[in-house]
Amino acid sequence: MAKDPKFTAREITQIGWYTARMAKRGIAGENVHLGDLQKKVDRIIDGAREREAQQAADQAEADKAARKARAKNGKTRK
Repeated sequence: MAKDPKFTAREITQIGWYTARMAKRGIAGENVHLGDLQKKVDRIIDGAREREAQQAADQAEADKAARKARAKNGKTRK
């Protein structure tokens, strides 16, 4: 299983809400369908992974631009 990303406060709240709803449905019986709520939680986790990947790519691009600007100006960072 892949490592879980860092979640935002909203994502944590949503996952908690859906987990509570799953627990409530679980009390109703063993034959209650939980798949719809599990899919929603999976979508939140997938969205968080995509967000982290995009943030990492943006940070790498910003670092590259900063290095290029420093090289163009002939200045080094100390």
